[in-house]
Amino acid sequence: MDEKSFAAPSQAAAVGPSLEFAMRLARAQAALVRRLDTVLGGHHGISFSDFMLLYYLSKAPGGRLRRVDLAERQGLTASGVTRTLLPLEKIGLVARQQDPRDARVGYAVITATGHELLENAMVVAQQISQDLLRACPADQFEALSAALAQIAGMNAANS
Repeated sequence: MDEKSFAAPSQAAAVGPSLEFAMRLARAQAALVRRLDTVLGGHHGISFSDFMLLYYLSKAPGGRLRRVDLAERQGLTASGVTRTLLPLEKIGLVARQQDPRDARVGYAVITATGHELLENAMVVAQQISQDLLRACPADQFEALSAALAQIAGMNAANS
């Protein structure tokens, strides 16, 4: 190969509005998660991912979800959810439950201790979220939330 093959372009490629949005979204998500991980970890000993898992379980009928459904809501693989659940099971925030009709189906269930921790953590997460979003116009939240849900492939049933 000749020397010209490795030459850097003289000008960076133009970034379109969709890519710019995607990059800003990724950076905002990282900042949000980093802040929530720090504060929730310091106050309650859980990560934001743990918080979301407990939240989704608390909103599910009977406080339980199949692991595959929980994985879908979290945007994780089934094995990723299993790894996340193990420490929460050890400290009594969630429990495993088998389906009495189908032994192949396993549920994650939020415990009373998990509900209590979630209620307390919800106050902290709400305060941090409000702080991070204080400069954003409140009238834009609904439209932005709808756009993010569409990107994530979410519908009313799993939001």
